[in-house]
Amino acid sequence: MSLDYPPARANATEVPAAYRELRGSCPVAHVRFPSGDHGYLVSRYEDVRRILGDPDFSRAATVLPEAPKLTRLPFDPGGLFTLDSPEHTRLRALVAKEFNPRRTAALQPLLDEAADRLVDGLVAAGPGADLISHFAFPLPAFVICELLGVPFADRDTFQSWSDQVLSLTAPSPEARGALLQYLGGLVAAKRRDPGDDLLSALALGGLDERELLTMAVTLLLAGHETTAGVIGTSVLTLLLRPEGLRAVPSTGAALDSLVEELLRYNPVGDGGPLRVTLRDVEIAGTFVPRNSAVIASICSADRDESVFPDPDRFDASRDGRPHLAFGQGPHYCLGASLARAELRTALSALARRVPQLRLGVPVDELRMHSGLLVNRLVELPVEW
Repeated sequence: MSLDYPPARANATEVPAAYRELRGSCPVAHVRFPSGDHGYLVSRYEDVRRILGDPDFSRAATVLPEAPKLTRLPFDPGGLFTLDSPEHTRLRALVAKEFNPRRTAALQPLLDEAADRLVDGLVAAGPGADLISHFAFPLPAFVICELLGVPFADRDTFQSWSDQVLSLTAPSPEARGALLQYLGGLVAAKRRDPGDDLLSALALGGLDERELLTMAVTLLLAGHETTAGVIGTSVLTLLLRPEGLRAVPSTGAALDSLVEELLRYNPVGDGGPLRVTLRDVEIAGTFVPRNSAVIASICSADRDESVFPDPDRFDASRDGRPHLAFGQGPHYCLGASLARAELRTALSALARRVPQLRLGVPVDELRMHSGLLVNRLVELPVEW
């Protein structure tokens, strides 16, 4: 079987139906990427989990000139998304301490205050408003700006660049250049007058200019795009159920369980980042030659019926194998702890302040941004 990647969605609330068929009959499928290059799409949980942790499936090889590409504008070399160990380990260690559970716990008062302030703004805009622009996007954007030392007032500007950089179908080198220039100006200012933020620490930390700017772009984009998308789709998931936000537990293990099921049920994107094989390999009985592009579909893996019974049913009490929303192995998401805290805080603030929140338009009018690496609703109109 051969198909275009990513597979088409029927609507904004369902994962692509093609994945179920692939898991059943073609777990390693030939696909054509938006770049026009060809590769393999892996859809079953165990195979995806293996690939995410196997060094024979390289991130660094994706930026080599001879490697097949996902898009016409691949990620920059030398960043967290495009390095293998030991270089990846060295760079990751420079920022890992800013994203550990202890640091996340210290940020909780800031998160709570930001969420309440944004709910104030949402309510003031009512009795109906777009949850994405008033809440789901600005909350993680504010947090990553605080961590990095990027002016929150510039969020709309870097959001526009971000969408163009992360486009699967029409990535913009001009937008990437503008974002690099913007961050380069910030880095120069922080070298002259450093602050108590991560970008200042990195600017003074011995990285060369290319490494530093690539790291800054990676953290800024990954730090808000993915969480903004998941907050929006998670709220939608709850609003489509009879109890709505009233189903959100106030604290404790029940809230944590809800968050984990929402992460499983609402994939950040269709697949993990592209990988390229360093040698001939076999996946699920399929021979895959060296220098082949491989997408390990986390979206499909987290709906694998052999691992998650009745996988298309949302079940906040689900218990069993861990989801792969944050990946696996050495590239496990650096910001997983922070993303969980942001989603938990967002749901708690909305449930406490506007428990009567309801969808403001028929569900079939909702749309996902098309052609992005991340799944994000264009708008989520809500009423209360």
